[in-house]
Amino acid sequence: MPSKLDQLRTMTTIVADTGDMESIRSYQPTDSTTNPTLIYKAAQLPAYSYLFDEAVGWGRKTGASPAAVTERLIVDFGAELTRIVPGRVSTEVDATLSFDVAATIAKAREIIAAYSERDIGRERILIKIASTWEGAQAAATLQREGIDCNMTLLFSLAQAVAAADAGAFLISPFVGRIFDWHVKAGGGPYAGDSDPGVASVKAIYAYYKAYGIKTVVMGASFRNTGEIEALAGCDRLTIAPDLLHKLAGDTGTLARRLSPQAPGPASARIALDEKTFRWLLNEDAMATEKLAEGIRTFARDLASLRELVSRRLALAA
Repeated sequence: MPSKLDQLRTMTTIVADTGDMESIRSYQPTDSTTNPTLIYKAAQLPAYSYLFDEAVGWGRKTGASPAAVTERLIVDFGAELTRIVPGRVSTEVDATLSFDVAATIAKAREIIAAYSERDIGRERILIKIASTWEGAQAAATLQREGIDCNMTLLFSLAQAVAAADAGAFLISPFVGRIFDWHVKAGGGPYAGDSDPGVASVKAIYAYYKAYGIKTVVMGASFRNTGEIEALAGCDRLTIAPDLLHKLAGDTGTLARRLSPQAPGPASARIALDEKTFRWLLNEDAMATEKLAEGIRTFARDLASLRELVSRRLALAA
């Protein structure tokens, strides 16, 4: 009997949710996604000191700021990942720009240009943008320019609709963080279909398929293999190495749970403008809180990565 990971590959595109290249090589996902938290952790591992050394050396030679060196380091990580996975690598826009349309667009263009300097085409890259109203408007412009976007920190149908209206290439609904919020609020115990994170992705998937929306649904931020198994058949799933390991070691039968031919009941079509989006998000306490928390966390971890770079630059002086 093939492992559950191998069975999952037959119905879902597997994406590695890590900056650890050795883990990616081990599990051979199609795509890879990173964020400032994952890069910050990976940058401190001895295995990737060569990337840090290169970026710091460039910074010393050019007199570049710690912020510029950090951006170079992030793209260097992404470039290495494109040599390992055959598909796409997601690189995140600075979370502090989450409410600034023009700055998000400019930063995304800079990231694509930086990859181009490394002979990596935009067809290999997804630009990760927080699923704010401003993020969706930025994504709409970028998509028209042929820059594909991954709408991250997504916790609600309203955010998913805004991303779809923008023509975003892909969304990343955060299953585990939705689960965390409900557990903290006193809910549960949850398992499989009763998991509120799983239910959220299923509702978005059904909505997209019912109305012919082409945006890819990629479940993310899993807390256990049960959540992953409950979403078997989803367009894509981005999975951390520890859960990939568990799935690879399990030879039980994995049933398909999501299918575009039978996506399940969908909610009524939502006509979304800015006021409606903000109202629907306001009415969803979980989505409001987790979106704000996620932006703060990514901004904090990017600041920590810049501080790490600053210390290395000072030592190299």
